[in-house]
Amino acid sequence: MQDASFVPKVQSVGLNGLLVTFDNKATDVANRAAIAFRSEVDALGWPEVAESSSTLVSAFFRVDLSEYRFDDLKDRLEHVLASRDWSAPALPSGRVLWTIPAVFGGDRAPQLAEAAEAAGRSVAEAQADLTSARLRVLTLGFAPGQPYLGTLGEAWNIPRQVGLTPNIPAGALVAAVRQICLFTKDTPTGWRHVGQSAFACFRPHSDTPFPLSPGDEVQFTAITEGELLRIEAHNSDGSGGALREVLE
Repeated sequence: MQDASFVPKVQSVGLNGLLVTFDNKATDVANRAAIAFRSEVDALGWPEVAESSSTLVSAFFRVDLSEYRFDDLKDRLEHVLASRDWSAPALPSGRVLWTIPAVFGGDRAPQLAEAAEAAGRSVAEAQADLTSARLRVLTLGFAPGQPYLGTLGEAWNIPRQVGLTPNIPAGALVAAVRQICLFTKDTPTGWRHVGQSAFACFRPHSDTPFPLSPGDEVQFTAITEGELLRIEAHNSDGSGGALREVLE
């Protein structure tokens, strides 16, 4: 029986498509539902849907609503919603576990100590937290292929900085609000730079430009700055020394 308080909403996004929203705040349940629902609809192969994506709490289906009736598509989406309990969905099969090496702290990730203090953790405890957590790709956004990873323990519900760090490099791990963001490109940010990898989230010349997908899992492993330099010197494919394992 689906929780009566869990009521997904279907609405139009102008003439661009339909958005199915599972909550008005970011929760694990809403994120799992958005990922699972998108996968379920994709598997149906509706010709009206040109593409789909998921956010922290929603699934979006791009449909030309100047050509197809919103009410018809809304009815079909609501029929899928009624077919199962989306408050406790299994994630899609075929997801990938990525084990990504990264440097934590030091010159390559200079805000680890600051983030640890904000979380009430020692530097050693902070590194242990960040390498022991098996995080899920919650969504991709802000830059091509860029993942938001969660969810860290409650101690890591640390705020963003008041100001911006002018530039953080591609491959950086930045932390805030119980999440890690793995940067696609050099960018300013209000999140704290706690780790540095050589993993490329956007590979435009690859058959798979976006290696990470919502629902994939990520675990970081600690390496030295010397090891990172060696990886960077031989990183033509952008994998950054990561291991890839397909999950059932």
